[in-house]
Amino acid sequence: MTMPLDPDLTPGTVVTGKWKNNKYIIQRVLGKGANGIVYLVQREPGGGRYALKMGFNPLDLQSEINVLTSLAKKDHLAGGNGFSSYLKEVDNYQAGDSEISFYVMTYVRGEPLHLFIRKNGPDWTMLVGLRLLKKLAELHRLGYIFCDLKPQNVLVSSYGEVELIDYGGASPVGRSVKQFTEWYDRGYWNAGSRVADQKYDVFSFALLLIHLLEGEELRRITGDSLPQLRGIPLLLTVIQKSERLAPYRSWLQKAIQGYYDDAEDAFYSWKKHVYRLKSGPKNASSESTPTPGWLIPSFALSALIMAGAVMLMLR
Repeated sequence: MTMPLDPDLTPGTVVTGKWKNNKYIIQRVLGKGANGIVYLVQREPGGGRYALKMGFNPLDLQSEINVLTSLAKKDHLAGGNGFSSYLKEVDNYQAGDSEISFYVMTYVRGEPLHLFIRKNGPDWTMLVGLRLLKKLAELHRLGYIFCDLKPQNVLVSSYGEVELIDYGGASPVGRSVKQFTEWYDRGYWNAGSRVADQKYDVFSFALLLIHLLEGEELRRITGDSLPQLRGIPLLLTVIQKSERLAPYRSWLQKAIQGYYDDAEDAFYSWKKHVYRLKSGPKNASSESTPTPGWLIPSFALSALIMAGAVMLMLR
C-alpha cells in the first residue's frame, strides 16, 4: 500500500523501481516543497543524470504525473520536443513496509530566478522575462495554466535559458486554481478570480517582476493595509513611483489590469518593448534603459551565438 511519507534519503541511496526495476543513485537534494522532494540522481549502470521527485502524498503526486503525461502527449501531437521529452519514467520505491511514488524527469541545470537576478543583476530581467513568457505561452497552447508561478519554480541557466519546474499546481484552462502562492495570486490582490485562465499567469508574471525589483516597497505598503485595500490601484502606485520598474511600466500597467488576453499576447508585447529599449536613441525617455553592462565584455565571444539563438526563439 502506498502511504504518505517524508522520503528523506541520503546520498548514495539506491532507488530501485518496483515495476521497471531501473536503479537510480541519490546524489543530492535539488529542492523540497509542500508536496514533495526532488533529488539529483545518477541512473545505473552507466546512465546519465536526472531529477527524481518523490511525493509526500501519493494522490498529489499522481495528479502532477497526470498533468505531465497529458502535456507530453499534447506536445508530441503538436510536433513539439519540450514537454514530450520532460517526463522519463514513473514508478514506486519500496521503503520498508511502505511504497513511495516517484517520477523521473529531465535534469534542468540552473538556479531559482530570484537568486539568478541577485547574482547577475537586474539587466538580465529583459531577456529572462521574454523567455519565461514564451514558456508560459507554450504551456497555454497545450491547454494548461501554470498557476503557481514564483521564483522558486523558475530555473535560469547561466545563459539565461528558462525552465519551469514543479507542475503540481498546473491546471486545465477553466478549472479552479488548486495551488498558488499569495504574493503572485490574482485573488489575493482582489484583481480577479481563482479560475485558471491565461490572464492568471500573466498577472502572476507581473507580480513576480514587481516583487523581484521592488519587493521591499511592496511589502512596506501592504504590511499594515487591510485585505480589502489590496488591489490594482495599490499596485499601480508602486509601478508609477518605481525607477527600477520604469522600463517595464507600460507593460506592467496593462498586465495587472488584464489588458493581455494570454501569455502569447503578453510575449509579443514584451518582445517589442525589449527591442525598443535596446535599439532606442541614447536620449530616449525614462521608458528606456542603457545597454546592459554584461553585454559589453561578453559581446566579442557571444555575439554570433546569441544572435542565432535569439532569432530562432523569436521567429
